[in-house]
Amino acid sequence: MSRTRTALLAAMALVAGATGSAIAAVPGDAGAAAVPCTVDYTVQNQWDTGFTASVTVTNHGAAKSSWAVNWTYAGNQRVTSGWNARITQSGANVTAANESYNATLASGGSATFGFQGSYSGTNAVPGTFTLDGVTCNVDDGGTDPTDPTDPTDPTDPTDPPTQGDRVDNPYDGAKVYVNPEWSANAAAEPGGDAVADQPTGVWMDRIAAIDGANGKMGLRDHLDEALRQQGSDELVFQVVIYNLPGRDCAALASNGELGPTEIDRYKTEYIDPIAEILSDPKYASLRIVTTVEIDSLPNLVTNVSPRATATQNCDTMKANGNYVKGVGYALNKLGDAPNVYNYIDAGHHGWLGWDDNFGPSAELFKQAATAEGATVADVHGFIANTANYSALKEDHFSVNDTVGGKSVRESKWVSWNRYVDELSYAQALRDKLVSLGFDSRIGMLIDTSRNGWGGANRPTGPGATTDVDTYVDGGRYDRRYNTGNWCNQSGAGLGERPQASPEPGVDAYVWMKPPGESDGASEEIDNDEGKGFDRMCDPTYEGNPRNDNNKSGALANAPVSGHWFSAQFQELLKNAYPPVS
Repeated sequence: MSRTRTALLAAMALVAGATGSAIAAVPGDAGAAAVPCTVDYTVQNQWDTGFTASVTVTNHGAAKSSWAVNWTYAGNQRVTSGWNARITQSGANVTAANESYNATLASGGSATFGFQGSYSGTNAVPGTFTLDGVTCNVDDGGTDPTDPTDPTDPTDPTDPPTQGDRVDNPYDGAKVYVNPEWSANAAAEPGGDAVADQPTGVWMDRIAAIDGANGKMGLRDHLDEALRQQGSDELVFQVVIYNLPGRDCAALASNGELGPTEIDRYKTEYIDPIAEILSDPKYASLRIVTTVEIDSLPNLVTNVSPRATATQNCDTMKANGNYVKGVGYALNKLGDAPNVYNYIDAGHHGWLGWDDNFGPSAELFKQAATAEGATVADVHGFIANTANYSALKEDHFSVNDTVGGKSVRESKWVSWNRYVDELSYAQALRDKLVSLGFDSRIGMLIDTSRNGWGGANRPTGPGATTDVDTYVDGGRYDRRYNTGNWCNQSGAGLGERPQASPEPGVDAYVWMKPPGESDGASEEIDNDEGKGFDRMCDPTYEGNPRNDNNKSGALANAPVSGHWFSAQFQELLKNAYPPVS
Protein backbone atom coordinates (compact mmCIF):
# COMPACT_ATOMS: atom_id res chain seq x y z
CA MET A 1 0.00 0.00 0.00
CA SER A 2 2.93 2.32 -0.49
CA ARG A 3 5.36 3.12 -3.22
CA THR A 4 8.74 4.73 -3.58
CA ARG A 5 9.94 6.64 -6.59
CA THR A 6 13.57 7.76 -6.60
CA ALA A 7 14.15 10.96 -8.49
CA LEU A 8 17.75 11.45 -9.56
CA LEU A 9 17.94 15.15 -9.78
CA ALA A 10 20.40 15.14 -12.69
CA ALA A 11 20.66 18.83 -13.23
CA MET A 12 22.61 20.23 -16.12
CA ALA A 13 25.51 22.27 -14.83
CA LEU A 14 26.02 25.05 -17.30
CA VAL A 15 29.70 25.68 -17.81
CA ALA A 16 30.59 28.93 -19.54
CA GLY A 17 33.51 28.70 -21.94
CA ALA A 18 35.85 31.45 -23.18
CA THR A 19 33.42 32.28 -25.99
CA GLY A 20 30.51 32.60 -23.55
CA SER A 21 28.70 29.53 -24.88
CA ALA A 22 26.95 27.15 -22.43
CA ILE A 23 27.75 23.45 -22.34
CA ALA A 24 25.42 20.99 -20.56
CA ALA A 25 27.38 18.60 -18.34
CA VAL A 26 25.43 15.32 -18.21
CA PRO A 27 26.42 12.86 -15.44
CA GLY A 28 25.25 9.79 -17.34
CA ASP A 29 25.95 6.64 -15.30
CA ALA A 30 28.45 8.20 -12.95
CA GLY A 31 26.16 7.50 -10.01
CA ALA A 32 24.41 9.61 -7.38
CA ALA A 33 27.65 11.31 -6.32
CA ALA A 34 27.92 12.92 -9.79
CA VAL A 35 24.53 14.67 -9.59
CA PRO A 36 23.59 17.56 -7.31
CA CYS A 37 21.10 15.59 -5.23
CA THR A 38 18.61 12.76 -5.04
CA VAL A 39 14.99 12.85 -3.99
CA ASP A 40 13.02 9.91 -2.63
CA TYR A 41 9.26 10.54 -2.89
CA THR A 42 7.19 7.89 -1.07
CA VAL A 43 3.41 7.66 -1.01
CA GLN A 44 3.02 6.03 2.39
CA ASN A 45 -0.74 5.62 2.51
CA GLN A 46 -3.51 6.28 0.02
CA TRP A 47 -7.29 6.11 0.23
CA ASP A 48 -10.25 7.27 -1.89
CA THR A 49 -9.71 11.00 -1.51
CA GLY A 50 -6.34 11.47 0.14
CA PHE A 51 -2.83 10.31 0.86
CA THR A 52 0.25 10.86 2.99
CA ALA A 53 3.73 11.16 1.50
CA SER A 54 7.32 11.39 2.71
CA VAL A 55 10.07 13.17 0.78
CA THR A 56 13.80 12.81 1.45
CA VAL A 57 16.25 15.09 -0.32
CA THR A 58 19.96 14.22 -0.24
CA ASN A 59 22.50 16.86 -1.17
CA HIS A 60 25.53 15.68 -3.18
CA GLY A 61 26.86 19.17 -3.85
CA ALA A 62 28.25 21.91 -1.64
CA ALA A 63 26.76 22.37 1.82
CA LYS A 64 23.66 24.55 2.02
CA SER A 65 22.50 26.87 4.78
CA SER A 66 18.91 26.78 3.44
CA TRP A 67 17.04 24.81 0.80
CA ALA A 68 13.77 24.53 -1.07
CA VAL A 69 12.34 21.65 -3.09
CA ASN A 70 9.76 22.36 -5.82
CA TRP A 71 7.52 20.14 -7.91
CA THR A 72 4.39 20.38 -10.05
CA TYR A 73 1.46 17.98 -9.89
CA ALA A 74 -0.08 16.73 -13.10
CA GLY A 75 -3.44 16.18 -11.40
CA ASN A 76 -5.53 18.02 -8.82
CA GLN A 77 -3.53 17.05 -5.72
CA ARG A 78 -3.61 19.57 -2.87
CA VAL A 79 -1.29 19.58 0.16
CA THR A 80 -3.46 20.00 3.27
CA SER A 81 -0.85 19.81 6.06
CA GLY A 82 2.85 19.15 6.41
CA TRP A 83 5.66 18.58 8.87
CA ASN A 84 9.42 19.24 8.95
CA ALA A 85 9.11 21.78 6.12
CA ARG A 86 7.15 24.95 5.31
CA ILE A 87 4.99 23.76 2.43
CA THR A 88 3.06 26.15 0.22
CA GLN A 89 1.09 25.54 -2.96
CA SER A 90 0.01 27.79 -5.83
CA GLY A 91 -2.13 26.00 -8.36
CA ALA A 92 -0.30 22.76 -9.15
CA ASN A 93 3.07 24.13 -8.03
CA VAL A 94 4.38 23.09 -4.59
CA THR A 95 7.32 24.50 -2.65
CA ALA A 96 8.75 22.82 0.47
CA ALA A 97 11.26 25.06 2.26
CA ASN A 98 13.35 24.18 5.29
CA GLU A 99 12.35 24.89 8.86
CA SER A 100 14.84 26.76 11.08
CA TYR A 101 15.95 23.54 12.79
CA ASN A 102 16.77 21.65 9.55
CA ALA A 103 18.05 24.52 7.40
CA THR A 104 21.59 23.17 7.17
CA LEU A 105 22.00 20.55 4.47
CA ALA A 106 25.56 19.24 4.51
CA SER A 107 27.29 17.72 1.51
CA GLY A 108 26.09 14.13 1.60
CA GLY A 109 23.41 15.06 4.13
CA SER A 110 19.67 14.47 3.90
CA ALA A 111 16.48 16.19 5.04
CA THR A 112 13.12 14.47 5.29
CA PHE A 113 9.72 16.09 5.37
CA GLY A 114 6.20 14.84 4.87
CA PHE A 115 2.66 15.92 4.20
CA GLN A 116 -0.95 14.89 3.85
CA GLY A 117 -2.82 15.70 0.67
CA SER A 118 -6.11 15.28 -1.12
CA TYR A 119 -6.83 14.21 -4.68
CA SER A 120 -9.46 12.75 -6.99
CA GLY A 121 -8.98 10.48 -9.95
CA THR A 122 -5.33 9.50 -10.13
CA ASN A 123 -2.46 10.39 -7.80
CA ALA A 124 0.57 10.33 -10.08
CA VAL A 125 4.03 10.99 -8.67
CA PRO A 126 5.38 14.35 -9.89
CA GLY A 127 7.53 14.05 -13.00
CA THR A 128 9.94 16.88 -12.22
CA PHE A 129 11.63 18.22 -9.09
CA THR A 130 13.96 21.13 -8.49
CA LEU A 131 16.28 21.80 -5.62
CA ASP A 132 17.00 25.52 -5.24
CA GLY A 133 15.97 26.12 -8.83
CA VAL A 134 17.97 23.32 -10.46
CA THR A 135 15.69 21.36 -12.80
CA CYS A 136 15.88 17.59 -12.72
CA ASN A 137 14.40 14.46 -14.21
CA VAL A 138 12.53 11.70 -12.41
CA ASP A 139 12.97 7.95 -12.82
CA ASP A 140 9.28 7.09 -13.21
CA GLY A 141 9.51 3.37 -12.56
CA GLY A 142 6.98 1.39 -10.60
CA THR A 143 3.22 1.21 -10.49
CA ASP A 144 0.55 2.90 -8.48
CA PRO A 145 -0.01 1.57 -4.98
CA THR A 146 -2.71 -0.93 -4.22
CA ASP A 147 -5.92 0.82 -3.35
CA PRO A 148 -6.60 0.10 0.33
CA THR A 149 -10.32 0.21 -0.36
CA ASP A 150 -10.05 -3.07 -2.25
CA PRO A 151 -13.20 -5.00 -1.23
CA THR A 152 -11.11 -8.13 -0.63
CA ASP A 153 -9.64 -6.34 2.42
CA PRO A 154 -12.62 -5.41 4.61
CA THR A 155 -10.39 -3.93 7.34
CA ASP A 156 -9.14 -1.07 5.15
CA PRO A 157 -10.79 2.32 5.67
CA THR A 158 -12.75 4.03 2.93
CA ASP A 159 -11.75 7.46 4.18
CA PRO A 160 -9.49 8.65 7.00
CA PRO A 161 -10.72 10.63 9.96
CA THR A 162 -9.91 14.29 10.04
CA GLN A 163 -6.33 14.84 11.17
CA GLY A 164 -5.18 17.93 13.04
CA ASP A 165 -1.85 19.61 12.64
CA ARG A 166 1.10 18.39 14.69
CA VAL A 167 1.08 20.10 18.08
CA ASP A 168 3.94 21.24 20.30
CA ASN A 169 2.83 19.14 23.28
CA PRO A 170 0.59 16.18 22.42
CA TYR A 171 -0.69 15.96 26.01
CA ASP A 172 -2.08 19.48 26.14
CA GLY A 173 -5.85 19.50 25.82
CA ALA A 174 -6.06 15.73 25.40
CA LYS A 175 -7.29 12.71 27.27
CA VAL A 176 -4.84 9.79 27.57
CA TYR A 177 -5.68 6.16 26.78
CA VAL A 178 -6.63 3.88 29.67
CA ASN A 179 -5.45 0.33 28.97
CA PRO A 180 -8.49 -1.83 29.78
CA GLU A 181 -6.33 -4.86 30.60
CA TRP A 182 -4.29 -2.96 33.19
CA SER A 183 -7.39 -1.22 34.46
CA ALA A 184 -9.10 -4.57 35.08
CA ASN A 185 -6.09 -5.88 37.02
CA ALA A 186 -5.98 -2.73 39.14
CA ALA A 187 -9.71 -2.69 39.80
CA ALA A 188 -9.59 -6.32 40.96
CA GLU A 189 -7.19 -5.37 43.77
CA PRO A 190 -8.53 -4.16 47.14
CA GLY A 191 -8.59 -0.37 46.87
CA GLY A 192 -7.39 -0.50 43.28
CA ASP A 193 -10.51 0.98 41.77
CA ALA A 194 -9.31 4.38 43.08
CA VAL A 195 -6.59 4.46 40.40
CA ALA A 196 -7.93 2.01 37.80
CA ASP A 197 -8.96 4.88 35.53
CA GLN A 198 -5.40 6.22 35.22
CA PRO A 199 -3.71 6.06 31.78
CA THR A 200 -0.69 3.76 31.36
CA GLY A 201 1.62 2.74 28.53
CA VAL A 202 0.98 -0.24 26.25
CA TRP A 203 4.16 -2.33 26.00
CA MET A 204 5.18 -4.00 22.76
CA ASP A 205 7.86 -6.17 24.42
CA ARG A 206 8.08 -8.90 21.77
CA ILE A 207 6.97 -9.62 18.24
CA ALA A 208 3.96 -11.65 19.37
CA ALA A 209 2.64 -8.66 21.35
CA ILE A 210 1.88 -6.85 18.08
CA ASP A 211 -0.94 -9.26 17.24
CA GLY A 212 -1.65 -10.17 20.87
CA ALA A 213 0.11 -12.90 22.86
CA ASN A 214 -1.53 -15.43 25.16
CA GLY A 215 -5.01 -14.02 24.70
CA LYS A 216 -4.03 -10.39 25.31
CA MET A 217 -5.03 -7.44 23.16
CA GLY A 218 -2.80 -6.68 20.17
CA LEU A 219 -1.75 -3.25 18.99
CA ARG A 220 -4.73 -2.80 16.66
CA ASP A 221 -7.07 -3.92 19.42
CA HIS A 222 -5.69 -1.19 21.67
CA LEU A 223 -5.87 1.44 18.94
CA ASP A 224 -9.46 0.53 18.13
CA GLU A 225 -10.30 0.86 21.81
CA ALA A 226 -8.48 4.20 21.84
CA LEU A 227 -10.78 5.44 19.06
CA ARG A 228 -13.76 4.40 21.17
CA GLN A 229 -12.39 6.23 24.24
CA GLN A 230 -11.54 9.27 22.14
CA GLY A 231 -15.06 10.12 21.11
CA SER A 232 -15.04 13.71 19.85
CA ASP A 233 -12.02 14.69 21.98
CA GLU A 234 -8.28 14.64 21.43
CA LEU A 235 -6.65 11.50 22.82
CA VAL A 236 -3.05 10.42 23.40
CA PHE A 237 -2.18 6.76 22.93
CA GLN A 238 1.09 5.72 24.65
CA VAL A 239 3.07 2.74 23.32
CA VAL A 240 6.46 1.46 24.49
CA ILE A 241 8.78 0.22 21.73
CA TYR A 242 10.90 -2.38 23.51
CA ASN A 243 12.49 -5.28 21.66
CA LEU A 244 16.02 -4.38 20.55
CA PRO A 245 18.50 -7.12 19.63
CA GLY A 246 20.43 -8.07 22.77
CA ARG A 247 17.94 -6.08 24.83
CA ASP A 248 18.89 -4.82 28.30
CA CYS A 249 22.47 -6.02 28.14
CA ALA A 250 23.06 -5.32 31.84
CA ALA A 251 19.75 -6.63 33.25
CA LEU A 252 18.96 -10.27 32.72
CA ALA A 253 15.38 -9.99 34.03
CA SER A 254 14.30 -8.06 30.96
CA ASN A 255 16.40 -9.70 28.26
CA GLY A 256 14.40 -10.05 25.07
CA GLU A 257 13.70 -12.58 22.36
CA LEU A 258 16.17 -11.27 19.76
CA GLY A 259 19.85 -12.17 19.82
CA PRO A 260 22.58 -9.50 19.60
CA THR A 261 22.96 -9.83 15.81
CA GLU A 262 19.27 -10.05 14.84
CA ILE A 263 18.93 -6.45 13.71
CA ASP A 264 17.24 -7.48 10.44
CA ARG A 265 14.51 -9.34 12.32
CA TYR A 266 14.05 -6.30 14.55
CA LYS A 267 13.50 -4.14 11.48
CA THR A 268 11.32 -6.41 9.36
CA GLU A 269 9.40 -8.46 11.95
CA TYR A 270 9.00 -5.85 14.68
CA ILE A 271 9.40 -2.18 13.69
CA ASP A 272 7.99 -2.42 10.16
CA PRO A 273 4.69 -4.05 11.25
CA ILE A 274 4.28 -1.53 14.09
CA ALA A 275 5.00 1.37 11.75
CA GLU A 276 2.45 0.07 9.25
CA ILE A 277 -0.24 -0.12 11.93
CA LEU A 278 0.51 3.28 13.45
CA SER A 279 0.42 4.95 10.02
CA ASP A 280 -2.98 3.47 9.15
CA PRO A 281 -5.24 6.45 8.25
CA LYS A 282 -7.88 4.87 10.47
CA TYR A 283 -5.85 6.07 13.48
CA ALA A 284 -4.83 9.45 12.06
CA SER A 285 -6.93 11.37 14.60
CA LEU A 286 -5.04 9.90 17.56
CA ARG A 287 -1.92 11.48 19.03
CA ILE A 288 0.39 8.47 19.29
CA VAL A 289 3.29 8.83 21.75
CA THR A 290 6.09 6.28 21.51
CA THR A 291 8.67 5.58 24.21
CA VAL A 292 11.61 4.25 22.23
CA GLU A 293 13.72 1.43 23.66
CA ILE A 294 14.16 1.97 27.37
CA ASP A 295 17.40 0.98 29.13
CA SER A 296 19.35 0.62 25.89
CA LEU A 297 21.58 3.51 24.84
CA PRO A 298 22.72 4.46 28.39
CA ASN A 299 24.15 0.96 28.78
CA LEU A 300 26.60 1.74 26.00
CA VAL A 301 28.05 4.50 28.17
CA THR A 302 27.98 3.10 31.69
CA ASN A 303 28.18 -0.68 31.39
CA VAL A 304 31.01 -1.22 28.91
CA SER A 305 34.76 -1.78 29.27
CA PRO A 306 36.91 -0.55 30.92
CA ARG A 307 34.39 0.37 33.63
CA ALA A 308 33.94 -1.88 36.64
CA THR A 309 30.24 -2.04 35.78
CA ALA A 310 30.91 -3.54 32.32
CA THR A 311 29.18 -6.67 31.09
CA GLN A 312 30.18 -8.81 28.14
CA ASN A 313 26.72 -8.37 26.61
CA CYS A 314 27.00 -4.56 26.68
CA ASP A 315 30.49 -4.70 25.16
CA THR A 316 29.01 -6.80 22.36
CA MET A 317 26.17 -4.37 21.70
CA LYS A 318 28.52 -1.39 21.65
CA ALA A 319 30.85 -3.17 19.22
CA ASN A 320 28.15 -4.26 16.75
CA GLY A 321 26.25 -0.95 16.86
CA ASN A 322 22.85 -2.60 16.82
CA TYR A 323 21.41 -0.48 19.65
CA VAL A 324 22.22 2.70 17.73
CA LYS A 325 21.03 1.21 14.43
CA GLY A 326 17.84 -0.14 15.96
CA VAL A 327 16.88 3.10 17.70
CA GLY A 328 17.65 5.12 14.55
CA TYR A 329 15.60 2.78 12.39
CA ALA A 330 12.66 2.92 14.80
CA LEU A 331 12.74 6.72 14.92
CA ASN A 332 12.92 6.95 11.13
CA LYS A 333 10.08 4.53 10.41
CA LEU A 334 7.75 5.55 13.22
CA GLY A 335 8.42 9.24 12.70
CA ASP A 336 7.07 9.12 9.16
CA ALA A 337 3.51 9.22 10.47
CA PRO A 338 2.47 12.82 11.17
CA ASN A 339 0.50 11.91 14.29
CA VAL A 340 3.34 9.93 15.93
CA TYR A 341 5.43 11.68 18.59
CA ASN A 342 8.70 9.87 19.37
CA TYR A 343 10.26 10.17 22.84
CA ILE A 344 13.64 8.50 23.38
CA ASP A 345 14.35 6.87 26.73
CA ALA A 346 16.95 8.89 28.67
CA GLY A 347 17.60 6.79 31.76
CA HIS A 348 17.32 8.61 35.10
CA HIS A 349 19.35 10.87 37.36
CA GLY A 350 20.69 7.97 39.41
CA TRP A 351 22.12 6.44 36.25
CA LEU A 352 23.32 9.28 34.07
CA GLY A 353 23.61 12.25 36.42
CA TRP A 354 27.37 12.09 36.84
CA ASP A 355 29.61 14.20 34.61
CA ASP A 356 31.21 11.24 32.85
CA ASN A 357 27.76 9.83 32.01
CA PHE A 358 25.64 12.91 31.34
CA GLY A 359 27.43 14.47 28.36
CA PRO A 360 28.47 11.24 26.62
CA SER A 361 24.90 9.90 26.89
CA ALA A 362 23.46 13.05 25.32
CA GLU A 363 25.94 12.76 22.46
CA LEU A 364 25.01 9.10 21.99
CA PHE A 365 21.33 10.05 21.82
CA LYS A 366 22.21 12.45 19.01
CA GLN A 367 24.15 9.71 17.22
CA ALA A 368 21.19 7.33 17.37
CA ALA A 369 18.77 10.07 16.31
CA THR A 370 20.75 10.55 13.09
CA ALA A 371 21.33 6.87 12.29
CA GLU A 372 19.57 4.65 9.74
CA GLY A 373 17.90 7.57 7.97
CA ALA A 374 16.57 9.24 11.11
CA THR A 375 17.02 12.95 11.80
CA VAL A 376 16.58 15.03 14.94
CA ALA A 377 13.24 16.07 13.45
CA ASP A 378 12.03 12.51 14.13
CA VAL A 379 12.47 13.14 17.88
CA HIS A 380 9.72 15.01 19.70
CA GLY A 381 11.30 14.62 23.12
CA PHE A 382 12.81 12.34 25.74
CA ILE A 383 11.48 10.38 28.70
CA ALA A 384 13.19 10.05 32.08
CA ASN A 385 12.71 7.49 34.86
CA THR A 386 10.82 4.98 32.71
CA ALA A 387 9.94 1.99 34.92
CA ASN A 388 12.20 3.39 37.65
CA TYR A 389 11.85 4.74 41.16
CA SER A 390 13.82 8.00 41.32
CA ALA A 391 11.99 10.68 43.32
CA LEU A 392 10.44 13.47 41.29
CA LYS A 393 11.69 16.25 43.55
CA GLU A 394 13.70 16.11 46.77
CA ASP A 395 12.52 19.06 48.87
CA HIS A 396 14.78 18.74 51.91
CA PHE A 397 18.26 18.95 50.41
CA SER A 398 20.05 20.02 47.23
CA VAL A 399 23.50 19.65 45.70
CA ASN A 400 24.23 23.21 46.82
CA ASP A 401 23.88 22.40 50.55
CA THR A 402 26.86 21.88 52.84
CA VAL A 403 27.07 20.24 56.27
CA GLY A 404 30.16 20.60 58.44
CA GLY A 405 32.08 22.00 55.51
CA LYS A 406 31.17 19.06 53.25
CA SER A 407 29.00 19.30 50.15
CA VAL A 408 25.89 17.17 49.83
CA ARG A 409 27.57 15.75 46.74
CA GLU A 410 30.10 14.05 49.05
CA SER A 411 27.39 12.06 50.84
CA LYS A 412 27.27 8.33 50.25
CA TRP A 413 23.78 8.63 48.76
CA VAL A 414 24.51 11.40 46.25
CA SER A 415 28.08 10.19 45.61
CA TRP A 416 29.15 13.23 43.56
CA ASN A 417 26.08 13.16 41.33
CA ARG A 418 25.05 16.61 40.07
CA TYR A 419 21.35 15.82 40.41
CA VAL A 420 19.33 14.53 43.36
CA ASP A 421 15.95 14.09 41.66
CA GLU A 422 14.28 13.55 38.29
CA LEU A 423 12.87 17.01 37.69
CA SER A 424 16.24 18.77 37.93
CA TYR A 425 17.87 16.04 35.82
CA ALA A 426 15.20 16.11 33.10
CA GLN A 427 15.29 19.88 32.74
CA ALA A 428 19.11 19.98 32.62
CA LEU A 429 19.25 17.14 30.09
CA ARG A 430 16.77 18.94 27.88
CA ASP A 431 19.01 22.00 27.82
CA LYS A 432 22.02 19.85 26.96
CA LEU A 433 20.21 18.11 24.12
CA VAL A 434 19.07 21.40 22.60
CA SER A 435 22.68 22.61 22.71
CA LEU A 436 23.63 19.54 20.63
CA GLY A 437 21.17 20.35 17.86
CA PHE A 438 17.81 18.94 18.94
CA ASP A 439 14.81 21.16 18.36
CA SER A 440 14.49 23.86 21.01
CA ARG A 441 10.84 22.80 21.38
CA ILE A 442 11.56 19.24 22.53
CA GLY A 443 9.74 18.26 25.71
CA MET A 444 10.50 15.84 28.51
CA LEU A 445 8.26 13.16 29.97
CA ILE A 446 8.86 11.86 33.50
CA ASP A 447 7.50 8.46 34.54
CA THR A 448 5.97 8.96 37.98
CA SER A 449 4.23 5.59 38.19
CA ARG A 450 6.31 4.30 41.11
CA ASN A 451 8.35 7.17 42.56
CA GLY A 452 5.95 8.53 45.20
CA TRP A 453 7.76 7.14 48.26
CA GLY A 454 4.91 8.06 50.61
CA GLY A 455 3.59 6.26 53.66
CA ALA A 456 4.71 6.47 57.26
CA ASN A 457 8.42 6.65 56.38
CA ARG A 458 8.17 9.78 54.21
CA PRO A 459 10.36 12.52 55.76
CA THR A 460 8.68 15.81 56.66
CA GLY A 461 11.87 17.87 56.92
CA PRO A 462 15.66 17.80 56.59
CA GLY A 463 17.81 15.28 58.40
CA ALA A 464 19.95 16.20 61.35
CA THR A 465 23.10 18.22 60.62
CA THR A 466 25.32 15.78 62.51
CA ASP A 467 27.14 15.01 59.26
CA VAL A 468 26.41 15.11 55.57
CA ASP A 469 25.20 11.47 55.39
CA THR A 470 22.79 11.90 58.31
CA TYR A 471 21.50 15.10 56.77
CA VAL A 472 20.79 13.52 53.39
CA ASP A 473 19.53 10.15 54.64
CA GLY A 474 17.17 11.79 57.11
CA GLY A 475 15.61 14.05 54.53
CA ARG A 476 15.42 12.05 51.32
CA TYR A 477 12.10 10.72 50.01
CA ASP A 478 13.75 7.99 47.91
CA ARG A 479 14.23 5.16 50.43
CA ARG A 480 16.25 2.78 48.25
CA TYR A 481 19.60 1.49 49.44
CA ASN A 482 21.10 2.93 46.28
CA THR A 483 19.85 4.71 43.14
CA GLY A 484 21.16 1.74 41.13
CA ASN A 485 18.40 -0.49 42.55
CA TRP A 486 15.69 -0.99 39.94
CA CYS A 487 13.75 -4.20 40.63
CA ASN A 488 10.40 -4.35 42.51
CA GLN A 489 11.52 -1.95 45.22
CA SER A 490 10.24 -2.39 48.75
CA GLY A 491 8.64 0.77 50.17
CA ALA A 492 7.93 2.39 46.79
CA GLY A 493 4.63 4.12 46.12
CA LEU A 494 2.54 5.51 43.30
CA GLY A 495 3.77 8.97 42.34
CA GLU A 496 2.18 12.08 40.86
CA ARG A 497 -0.85 11.26 38.77
CA PRO A 498 -0.45 11.74 35.03
CA GLN A 499 -0.83 15.38 34.02
CA ALA A 500 0.14 17.65 31.13
CA SER A 501 2.63 20.53 31.26
CA PRO A 502 3.40 20.34 35.00
CA GLU A 503 6.76 22.15 34.85
CA PRO A 504 8.78 24.20 32.33
CA GLY A 505 10.22 21.96 29.63
CA VAL A 506 8.17 18.96 30.81
CA ASP A 507 5.40 17.83 28.47
CA ALA A 508 3.81 15.51 31.02
CA TYR A 509 4.08 13.31 34.05
CA VAL A 510 3.10 9.85 32.80
CA TRP A 511 2.59 6.33 34.10
CA MET A 512 4.47 4.65 31.27
CA LYS A 513 5.22 1.60 33.42
CA PRO A 514 1.88 0.09 34.48
CA PRO A 515 2.01 -0.07 38.32
CA GLY A 516 1.71 -3.64 39.51
CA GLU A 517 3.55 -5.23 36.60
CA SER A 518 6.71 -6.94 37.81
CA ASP A 519 10.24 -5.80 36.94
CA GLY A 520 11.54 -9.35 37.09
CA ALA A 521 11.31 -12.68 38.92
CA SER A 522 12.82 -12.96 42.41
CA GLU A 523 13.97 -16.47 41.51
CA GLU A 524 14.54 -18.31 38.26
CA ILE A 525 11.26 -19.12 36.47
CA ASP A 526 11.03 -20.89 33.11
CA ASN A 527 9.22 -18.80 30.48
CA ASP A 528 8.80 -18.53 26.71
CA GLU A 529 9.45 -14.77 26.60
CA GLY A 530 13.25 -14.82 26.63
CA LYS A 531 13.38 -13.26 30.12
CA GLY A 532 16.14 -14.38 32.45
CA PHE A 533 16.75 -14.25 36.19
CA ASP A 534 18.65 -11.27 37.55
CA ARG A 535 19.97 -11.33 41.11
CA MET A 536 18.96 -7.67 41.48
CA CYS A 537 15.40 -9.01 41.77
CA ASP A 538 16.41 -11.38 44.60
CA PRO A 539 15.74 -9.83 48.03
CA THR A 540 18.72 -11.75 49.49
CA TYR A 541 21.23 -10.33 46.97
CA GLU A 542 24.06 -8.19 48.37
CA GLY A 543 24.68 -6.24 45.17
CA ASN A 544 27.36 -5.50 42.56
CA PRO A 545 29.33 -2.47 41.29
CA ARG A 546 26.23 -1.11 39.50
CA ASN A 547 24.55 -0.45 42.87
CA ASP A 548 27.77 0.09 44.87
CA ASN A 549 27.40 -3.39 46.38
CA ASN A 550 24.25 -2.60 48.35
CA LYS A 551 21.31 -4.86 49.10
CA SER A 552 18.88 -5.18 46.21
CA GLY A 553 15.83 -3.93 48.13
CA ALA A 554 13.57 -6.14 46.00
CA LEU A 555 10.27 -7.65 47.06
CA ALA A 556 10.04 -11.43 47.41
CA ASN A 557 7.90 -13.86 45.40
CA ALA A 558 7.86 -11.77 42.22
CA PRO A 559 6.81 -13.20 38.81
CA VAL A 560 8.74 -12.62 35.55
CA SER A 561 8.83 -9.08 34.19
CA GLY A 562 5.59 -7.73 32.81
CA HIS A 563 3.40 -10.17 34.74
CA TRP A 564 0.95 -8.97 37.39
CA PHE A 565 2.44 -8.76 40.87
CA SER A 566 -0.35 -8.21 43.39
CA ALA A 567 1.96 -7.67 46.38
CA GLN A 568 3.83 -4.93 44.53
CA PHE A 569 0.60 -3.18 43.55
CA GLN A 570 -0.56 -3.21 47.18
CA GLU A 571 2.82 -1.80 48.25
CA LEU A 572 2.52 1.00 45.68
CA LEU A 573 -1.04 1.76 46.75
CA LYS A 574 -0.12 1.90 50.46
CA ASN A 575 2.88 4.18 49.91
CA ALA A 576 1.34 6.45 47.25
CA TYR A 577 2.24 10.14 47.30
CA PRO A 578 0.08 12.08 46.81
CA PRO A 579 -1.96 9.56 48.83
CA VAL A 580 -4.77 7.66 47.16
CA SER A 581 -8.09 8.83 48.54
